[in-house]
Amino acid sequence: MAFDFKKEYKELYMPKNKPSIVEVPKMNYIAVRGKGNPNDEMGEYKQAIRLLYGIAFTIKMSYKGAYQIEGFFEYVVPPLEGFWWQNGRKDSIDYNRKDEMNFISVIRLPDFVLKKDFEWAVEEAARKKKQDFSKIEFLTYDEGICVQCMHIGSYDDELATVTLMHKYAKDNGYELDITDTRLHHEIYLSDPRKCDVRKLKTVIRHPIRKTE
Repeated sequence: MAFDFKKEYKELYMPKNKPSIVEVPKMNYIAVRGKGNPNDEMGEYKQAIRLLYGIAFTIKMSYKGAYQIEGFFEYVVPPLEGFWWQNGRKDSIDYNRKDEMNFISVIRLPDFVLKKDFEWAVEEAARKKKQDFSKIEFLTYDEGICVQCMHIGSYDDELATVTLMHKYAKDNGYELDITDTRLHHEIYLSDPRKCDVRKLKTVIRHPIRKTE
């Protein structure tokens, strides 16, 4: 049976719909940076997703070809994730100003995928798909201590969940620590093209630190 990150690391991918504190280990990702309204069909975000999955599945299916990744095991491609921010805002996202959004869209890489394997996948995908994958990067991200919660419903309604998260963190001796390198983080467990918006499942995660 293929390894499924969501099932094996439930504390990271399947939290309850009430806030909790979690320590997130350092991970490697396929990443694409961009900006603009994520709902724009011709925008940078939609293009980023296509690029990410092009590389993710090139790596996933590599065992069927000539290039062999040391330590490879069959796995389910982890869920799409995103780090988001708006210039001048630290504590939350203004969903009425989507055109001002900046993002790093990512998909987690299994630990056996090294930088050289990633670089091979980029070249292989570009060759096979006749596309430009130059925006793709290998990103190592050390998230650390965070408050997180499962948000159920529209992305535009996330503020209510975020408010609960911030209160929970404060009540437990933490303060928000969103910076230029520690960002608002979302993990998408539902496909918005197929799921009722009221039932969308999104893990929301914010970096925190102990109150001094």
